Amino acid sequence: MTPIVLRLTHHVYWALILIAPHAAAATVDFKRDIQPIFEKSCYRCHGPARQLGKLRLDTNKAATSIIRAGVAADSPLYKRLTGAGGEARMPMGGNPLDAADIDKVKQWIDQGADWPDAAAIDKTKHWAFLPPQRPRVPAPGGNPIDAFIRARLAEEKLHPSSEAAKATLLRRVSLDLTGLPPTLDELNAFLADPSPRAFDKQVDRLLASPHYGERWARWWLDAARYADSDGYEKDKPRFVWFYRDWVINAFNRGMPYNQFITEQLAGDLLPNPTQDQLVATGFLRNSMINEEGGIDPEQFRMESMFDRMDAVSKAMLGLTLNCAQCHNHKFDPFKQEDYYRVMAFLNNSHEGSIAVYTESQQKQRAALLQRIREIEATIQQRTPGWQERESRWESGLKLTSAEWTVIRPEVDDITDGGQRYLPMPDGSFLAQGYAPTKHRVRFIAKTQLENITAFRLELMNDPNLPMHGPGRSIWGTGALTEFEADVAPASEPTKTTKVKFVRASADIDLPEKPLDAIFDDKSKKHRITGPIAFAIDGKDDTSWGWDNGPGRRNVPHNAVFVAEKPIGFPGGTVINIYLKQNAGGWNSDDNQNCNLGRMRLSVTTSTNAEADPVPAAVRSALAIPATQRTPAQSAALFSYWRSTVPEWKEENASIEALWRQHPEPASQLALEDRVSVRETHMLFRGDFLKPGKAVTPGVPSFLNPLPENAPLNRLGFAQWLTARNSPTTARAFVNRMWQSLFGTGFVPTSEDLGTQSEKPSHPELLDWLAVDFMEHGWSIKQLQRTIVTSATYKQSSNVTPELLAKDPYNRLVARGPRFRVDAEMVRDIALSTSGLLSPKIGGPSVTPPAPEFLFLPPVSYGPKAWKVSNDEDRYRRALYTFSYRSVPYPALQAFDAPNGDAACVRRGRSNTPLQALTTLNEPVFLEAARALAVRTLKDGGATDNDRLAYAFRRVLARKPTSSESSELLALLNRSISKVKPWELLDVKPEWASVLPASPEKVAAWTIVTRVLLNLDETITKE
Repeated sequence: MTPIVLRLTHHVYWALILIAPHAAAATVDFKRDIQPIFEKSCYRCHGPARQLGKLRLDTNKAATSIIRAGVAADSPLYKRLTGAGGEARMPMGGNPLDAADIDKVKQWIDQGADWPDAAAIDKTKHWAFLPPQRPRVPAPGGNPIDAFIRARLAEEKLHPSSEAAKATLLRRVSLDLTGLPPTLDELNAFLADPSPRAFDKQVDRLLASPHYGERWARWWLDAARYADSDGYEKDKPRFVWFYRDWVINAFNRGMPYNQFITEQLAGDLLPNPTQDQLVATGFLRNSMINEEGGIDPEQFRMESMFDRMDAVSKAMLGLTLNCAQCHNHKFDPFKQEDYYRVMAFLNNSHEGSIAVYTESQQKQRAALLQRIREIEATIQQRTPGWQERESRWESGLKLTSAEWTVIRPEVDDITDGGQRYLPMPDGSFLAQGYAPTKHRVRFIAKTQLENITAFRLELMNDPNLPMHGPGRSIWGTGALTEFEADVAPASEPTKTTKVKFVRASADIDLPEKPLDAIFDDKSKKHRITGPIAFAIDGKDDTSWGWDNGPGRRNVPHNAVFVAEKPIGFPGGTVINIYLKQNAGGWNSDDNQNCNLGRMRLSVTTSTNAEADPVPAAVRSALAIPATQRTPAQSAALFSYWRSTVPEWKEENASIEALWRQHPEPASQLALEDRVSVRETHMLFRGDFLKPGKAVTPGVPSFLNPLPENAPLNRLGFAQWLTARNSPTTARAFVNRMWQSLFGTGFVPTSEDLGTQSEKPSHPELLDWLAVDFMEHGWSIKQLQRTIVTSATYKQSSNVTPELLAKDPYNRLVARGPRFRVDAEMVRDIALSTSGLLSPKIGGPSVTPPAPEFLFLPPVSYGPKAWKVSNDEDRYRRALYTFSYRSVPYPALQAFDAPNGDAACVRRGRSNTPLQALTTLNEPVFLEAARALAVRTLKDGGATDNDRLAYAFRRVLARKPTSSESSELLALLNRSISKVKPWELLDVKPEWASVLPASPEKVAAWTIVTRVLLNLDETITKE
């Protein structure tokens, strides 16, 4: 079929639909049709807050004086809206109502002005609170989207636009589905394909592209408030790119949306969760973290809870549930208790991070552990009776323990350096909040014990620490510079005597290791970590460290410090214990702490005090009868025991060598449920210091009930969200998808489908798509395929004066979408069309060029690391650019990219001079223009006309018009003799030999390509 026949067929298809009979205009409903008009245009002056002219339009009784039911022409309300009778037209000082809105008001009055009493309006019956039902398609056959759109256009006496040109369509759908423009090969192949399914094949190709996941991951990460830093004052870097990559892979794999939600809310609660499912819970952990000095950690834990509620409300529910944080919702039926009952689902998790491995690292790690098991199996096979030997060893271990008494000291908050030491039920302390890089904290205890011979320090794991601790560094490690103590009689607490320690022991005694390579304090001193003796040597440059390498560093440890002589006074003793932690670096704003994370202090009067050499996991296994141990416990026990057997020295050395090959994991903020349930209270006015009534997990009664047998945890909450009778989950997603593809959603406020939102522009289509989405397995790709293969999507974006006047924002979709692409695509288009774009997918965030001053005071609160990439990372997609919340990347910020402070489901689009300055002068954009110029001269043909057409098609997917060619070729010719090539090209003169033309010509073409990359059309989806 020729293109001409295709266009004719397209017009005939539209015409056949438009001449189909339509039902008579429906009765105008006050709640659905009129109240939104009053709210939008009248309540500002005539609503509950203000009543200019003593007129209210928010209640029927107050408005009866200006309405003549049945006769709109005689009604003062209608006259003032139209300006009839010479009176000032309303709304005063604002734009007149649209003709369509005025016509609805007229019809409503003529039909009797039925206005239900406000008290009688049941807000729980609002359309968005009722489960969507599949509506009848107006004209079955073809794509149902087109039928709904055409029916609405016919009501408005409008006609759809013709289909866009093929090149325009391919560029549009390529930007929509992958965020990248088509290559010349892709464009040529599509233009040469005359088959009826040519466009559908391109859609299938794009949906299968690995770059599809990148484009839609960025879309979701807005809602997930993803960023690479903590936010607030310090805005420390965090390393959470595994979550970003999980989102990319979820889209690429076609993960159903209900599973997509479930894993992000409760992946850790699924049976035998995988690493990916644990990583997915980073959605809730993307909240900002405040580690300013002296903060109350609970205050900002609650701030994180409020943020998570906001993210779930916007991204998944599409409702303003957060408005009920401090009081009952003023407009929707949410009660404050509803807010806190929903919060109770989320309020029972720890706040730490886990160790995560890439796919290749997981394979490497599995092979390493398998080899260790094989060596151990060989030992067992060639050692008859090893079980009896191990049993005898166990019996001997049980006789070596001293009796320890846990002390429960107070923390001297003057010495804590701004870090908070939270007392735990078992007598330990958990370090939280600000993490000073150097401090000496004092613990003050009182005891009646006498003849104390030694102190024990236990370092404990905790799921609220990085990688479960037991330290606070980003690897869960730490170091103790000095363990000190003094004592005084309880009757004279200031009369202290320093305790001298003569011996120290620990369950781990590592060799010396330089510290400055990890935590540089700029002192230029040789600082080291090493054996436990360093903790009592009186030196500030040595510290006891326990980092035994990846795979073995995040385990509990204990150390014992023996006093020179017994301690204690009749009548009681005051003990001051000092933990000096000076192993950190110079910058507390850059994760340079090396602090203890969770610790417990004990004392003993035993004369044989030594650190327990047996690891905690092994000690736990020893407490269980051999016949009741799990295979894992038995294996852990053997692994420790065989390391103590001298005759297996060679095998032990081989295993140690294997451990040194263990891959270094990354960290990922993730969720882990608490064993003891945290009680959730309603907070008076949202103040964490004013808890009120305790509440249990539950959902708002006016929405769908919890599924039968759903657990009262995050998993049950996810099941409720994704139930078939959930009113808003599918609608909110479909609405936001439509917004992304067409510029505006069916409901413009995609974060709020509640009673204060505008009514949907196409309510039946919204519900049809929501139901179809769920009934097709919540398939995101199927939903997108349905939309982009519709005739509605394929329309030309050309706008007529009639359409612009009647539908300036294209809510009726009588033409194709045309708007500026998102910030990341602006940069990606330049890189892609120039040939610089790196196709690499996933991995750590990168640092392309940015002004140095951005990362130094006073622009940044503290200095930040930003080592500019000079390899392919310089040209990665913008999705991978490291994102500091307090210092957004300028090239993205200029084009309205959110900075991750809060969930964003609807980006703004501004037009500012800064945008033009960015695309003209930002280093990477200049490099893209230069690369495109070189490529044009190399591959564009023999003549300047050919080269211009080549560059034009790379950037815009079309050939230039004759006037465009004339203008740009004239610019080229003017530039050849006037530019300074070495300045513009940013290259050295000796590089001229590798250029495809003279430096002057390359520079002149760079000026032309710079223009092409700065055209409005270049950064616009037509």
